[in-house]
Amino acid sequence: MPNTSHYVAFLTVVIFACLPINAAIADTARFVRYTDGESQSYGQRDGDVIHELDKAPWNGGRRTGRSVNVSDIKMLAPAEPSKVFAVGFNYDSHRGDQVLPAHPPIFLKLPSTITGPGADIIYPAGASNVHFEGELVVVIGKTASRVSAESAGEYIFGVTAGNDVSERDWQANDLQWFRGKASDTFGPIGPEIVTGLNYRDLLLQTRLNGKVVQEQRTRDHIHDVHAIVSFISQYATLYPGDVIFTGTPGQTSAMVPGDVIEIEIENVGVLRNAIGKPIK
Repeated sequence: MPNTSHYVAFLTVVIFACLPINAAIADTARFVRYTDGESQSYGQRDGDVIHELDKAPWNGGRRTGRSVNVSDIKMLAPAEPSKVFAVGFNYDSHRGDQVLPAHPPIFLKLPSTITGPGADIIYPAGASNVHFEGELVVVIGKTASRVSAESAGEYIFGVTAGNDVSERDWQANDLQWFRGKASDTFGPIGPEIVTGLNYRDLLLQTRLNGKVVQEQRTRDHIHDVHAIVSFISQYATLYPGDVIFTGTPGQTSAMVPGDVIEIEIENVGVLRNAIGKPIK
């Protein structure tokens, strides 16, 4: 008579192996930053309840015993980075015939680009060609300096959704990408940072006024997340809470004031922002 326990164990392994990678998300955790109108806090989200933390989760934040309902607070950008990095041309569908170096092509945004879900994206004075760029954003969990690609995962806290907003005319014509990539609010992220996901294979979708305008999986990155973290860390120390925009797929197009742009990352959530009135 066959060993029943061995047979059941074998079936369990087979069934689990046949599931999509992201079907197994029981070990994920979701973290937010929010305000109740008087103070700002980090929290861990459990359904409609947010449990307040005494500090950022990547700094060992613990529950204070206080909790709030999602409907009673305003979500903020879930991280306050000291540095914001971004990768250009990280999908074949986006780079076209662009000649690229062998390493990830990194550029900088400013911490002041960071804004949260629901906040308006400022349309700067003189801008005329402001594009969306839906991206997976990596949040660093511990100090990383000169780490290998093989160990880079140990330094990643979690991931969130982001929009690398870009003024294309400034990007093309200015000597540097300062205005085109780093104007105020040009880096929305959120709504949550999620841990425990296979961030190397998540579906990214961008919707402009409800219409799908970008859709691709992160497994199509030219440089995967670990290679990106490792490369940056060879030259700049990454600190807990720093963020990295990992590249946008496909084609982008202009947004105008009044538009609503949504970036959705599989099992992470939807980052939704409106384009504000132009500054004169």
